Amino acid sequence: MSNSETESQVRQDVASAHTVVVKVGSSSLTKSSGHLDTGKVDALVEVLASAASKGTRVVLVSSGAIATGFGPLGFSTRPKDVSTQQAAASVGQGILMQHYETGFARFGVRVGQILLTGDDTMHASRYRNAQRTLRRLLDLDVVPIVNENDALATNEIRFGDNDRLSTLVANLVRADALVLLTDIDGLYTAPPTRPEAKRIGFVPDVEQILSEVSVGGSSSGVGSGGMVTKLEAARIAVSSGIPVVLTSAGNVADALGGKPTGTAFAPTSHRDSSRRLWIGFAANPRGRLVGDKGAIKAVLGGKASLLAAGVLEVHGEFSAGDPVWIDDEDGNHVAKGLSGFDSDEIPHTLGRDTSQLKRLLGEEYAHPLVHRDNLVLL
Repeated sequence: MSNSETESQVRQDVASAHTVVVKVGSSSLTKSSGHLDTGKVDALVEVLASAASKGTRVVLVSSGAIATGFGPLGFSTRPKDVSTQQAAASVGQGILMQHYETGFARFGVRVGQILLTGDDTMHASRYRNAQRTLRRLLDLDVVPIVNENDALATNEIRFGDNDRLSTLVANLVRADALVLLTDIDGLYTAPPTRPEAKRIGFVPDVEQILSEVSVGGSSSGVGSGGMVTKLEAARIAVSSGIPVVLTSAGNVADALGGKPTGTAFAPTSHRDSSRRLWIGFAANPRGRLVGDKGAIKAVLGGKASLLAAGVLEVHGEFSAGDPVWIDDEDGNHVAKGLSGFDSDEIPHTLGRDTSQLKRLLGEEYAHPLVHRDNLVLL
């Protein structure tokens, strides 16, 4: 299959997506002054409402709360300190939702607000709660509008950008496509201001692109700031089996229609279970298990559990069912998984095989530290 045929298929998959997540950044919704541009909001709403009216289940991940709020609070520019940003977000989120609600209502489409923090996706129970709410909204033909809860999120628990949030939302709703809208019309071979820069229309292997281009500092090979987070978001999405289109907000209709706009990223693997996707991309590890060479080799083979016999050390405090890193002896993270034991139980099991565990500690200890069904390679 040629690249052009593959690109055509990826774009057709986006066009025919039953559920699509669209992420729009602040720069695509604001004026040069940094204030909200209601005309840009209305233009986006018209396209998404049209898609929703045709039966597509649409989720909008929208930035813009701080940009919407700092003007009404009397600030001429975006505030720098965290507490004032949080105050601006608190004021701005309601105004932003009012614009969205009024805009979508003109087309007979209902919307619902979902505000998330990193904590909401790092804990299994909160992840499931968010998943249930989002799916029910979609079942009720409501367009969920998702944003990070900037009014409450601290630096320790924030996503930091809505690009990453959009990939987690795409996994939450089992989306068939992710469209990332930015202020440039795709991924470029060089900063777009350079005459030699060419748009990359199709990326069959995002890992290869990540290894070939520099996305930070003055040596950037892909243009404007923020592209690094979009590439990382694309990497997570395609490795979850979700095709991605990266383009400018003005091209959203073409992107959803399967036209050759922006940059299309092909999925690199088949869709995994929601639980395993949570372990791989959202779960926040509470500790570390260090395996010996034999154990790490077995784990990397993809079909083996992590057994106590092959674990050398345990670090951190965690409970059975909590996510943990699985590290090699050099300290490299090779996998994430859900621990089968509390951290204070594990030292008694290290180096012992299943029969020894059963004989010395009892039947309840004769199971893996991390079962392969609860383990995701990085």
